[in-house]
This record gives sequence, structure tokens and C-alpha cells, in this order.
Amino acid sequence: MVLDHLIHGGRDWVEVKQIALGARNTTISLAKPRSPKPTTINATSSSRWTKSSISLVVEEQDLLGGFQLHLPRLLVVKYAEIGDSDFLQRQREAHRQFQGCPQIIRCYGDECTALNNGRIIYSVLFEHASGGNLADLITTYGGGGGLAELDVKSFAKSILLGLDCIHNKGYAHLDIKPKNILLVRDSTRKRKRGASASASAGLIAKIGDFWIAKSPKQISRETFRGNERSYLEGTPRYMSPEVITENKKGPACDVWALGCVVVEMLCGQPAFSCRPGGTLKDFLDRIGVGGELPRIPAGISKEAHDFLKRCFVRNSKSRWNAGRLLSHPFLKEDTSDAKAPKKVRYSKLK
Repeated sequence: MVLDHLIHGGRDWVEVKQIALGARNTTISLAKPRSPKPTTINATSSSRWTKSSISLVVEEQDLLGGFQLHLPRLLVVKYAEIGDSDFLQRQREAHRQFQGCPQIIRCYGDECTALNNGRIIYSVLFEHASGGNLADLITTYGGGGGLAELDVKSFAKSILLGLDCIHNKGYAHLDIKPKNILLVRDSTRKRKRGASASASAGLIAKIGDFWIAKSPKQISRETFRGNERSYLEGTPRYMSPEVITENKKGPACDVWALGCVVVEMLCGQPAFSCRPGGTLKDFLDRIGVGGELPRIPAGISKEAHDFLKRCFVRNSKSRWNAGRLLSHPFLKEDTSDAKAPKKVRYSKLK
């Protein structure tokens, strides 16, 4: 059952407004702290908060046997009834592993709230991405014709740094796409005087939405269930061949998806298009058994073209990993003001 204004806040937060309904009966709301001052939590009290349950809270510090909870002025809260919160709890656990990574949306903790009617609500507190998401930026910036390579480099590097952190912990995100790349405003980044407008100016790209992320144990024990494609998780346009044909999940899937995101940033259109009248099965067959490779925008730099080649290797064992891609020449600092292609043209991947 989807909650509808059944909860207006928790111990340390107050709901400002509901902004979306998420997967698995989850409500997503904009919220603010109950108090502008840090909340002091006594570790020896009977509070439901424990040191382990808020291990990702900003600036945790000892204070007379307790610690302080520092919340920003605005945050995002995802909540669901405790019986429907398994996916939300998995997301919380995943974030616990990536504490301190600047390229991953921060998690400020979780809590349970008992309502007057006896129902229990589980909620998780996240950083608010005031800059929206990458999908919206691609659609609106420059008329939707793509971002400048300089901006693409900046965002791609941030995403790769986040993926490198995720993969080094043995996890795989499994749903990397522009909508799940959240943009956080950074007041420390100031545009140089006289510099042209930039899509990435003042924004940090961070990975969010770990709904279907897999831990090392989950990756190792999941096996392909015959030809049951209904079991596939993720977004078809960003699925790698091994996911479609073998349901083989792992870090390499995220690298393929990153390549699709980079193509979309460069030209404003998805790397794979849906054909008129085609079904989802037709689409998956093209990528899985048909051997179709993503469309590469023509008119991009040779470094960008080579970077995409490394992402789109069909054999996942030969595909470059996130750490290796971080050293690719495409991501080197560039002071030029390279523009996105004026017309969307594509070349074959060679």
C-alpha cells in the first residue's frame, strides 16, 4: 500500500512536500530538520538510534558518551511501511559501504516511526540534489542537442570515481543511467571571469538510487533462470549484452551503461533507439543475440571515440574497468571550449 500523507516527519525531520512515488510502495519527500541545531544523540539512552544505524551521518563526533547528527537545511527522505521496506533497507545497507565517497549521494541515516494507528514506517535520509538529474540537463541544455565535451568529461569522471568506489567494495550498481546521476550544487566551484557558460559549472555529478545494487554475495549466488527475461533488473537501453543473454551481473555492466550515458551526453539522444513497432523482446534481441553495438556520435574527438570503444567491448572480461578508464586520455584536463556536435550523426564502432 502506498502511503498518502500518513507521515509528516520523523524524530529529526519534518516533511515539506511529497515529490514522487518510488519503487515498491516507497514515498519520496523533500524534508527539513526539526531543529536548525545539531541533534545530540546519547548512545547510552533507550533511543532507537544507535551508533551503527547512523554510521553515515555527517560529522559524527563523540560527546559525553553520545554523538551529534548534523543535517543540511534540505534533504530527501524515502519511506515505506516496514513490511514493504526490504528494497529501501538494501539501499541503506549499500550506502553504508560507500561512506565518504564524494561522488555518491550521501546518506544521513535511517529510522523507524510508529504511527498512532500502530503502523511502523521505515525511512532513510539522503542528500538533496538541488541541481536535478543528468537526464533533465541533457534534455534542456542547449536545446537538447548534447553537451560540450568539456562538460561530458567532467560528468564522466565524477561517475567513474563513484563507480570505482562501488566496484572496489565488490558491489555493482546495475542501473546507471542519466536519471540516476544526480547533480548537487557546489558553491566552491566558481566559473572563471570571461569563461563561456558551461553545463557542468557549479555542479557535481553523484550516483544515486541503489535500488537494485548487488553486494558481492548477491552477485555470486544469483544464477540465470533459463530464458526468463522477466527476471531481468535494470533499464533495457542501458543493459549490457551479458545481462540480456546470461543475466550475468557485475561491475562490467556498469561500465557498458556508463558508455551509453556518455553517448547520450554527447548528442542528446540514447545510444540505442527503439524501432517503430518493435517490442521489448525485439529490442533486447538486437543487443543480446543480434550483436548490435551502440551508435557512436560522429564529429567527436578521437579520444572520446576511443573511450567509448573501451566501454562497448561485448566480452565483459575484456571491457575496461572503472579504474583503468580513469586514466584514459579522454578524461585529461582540457582548457578548450569544445562544443557538442551541431548535428547528430553516427559512425560505426571500429
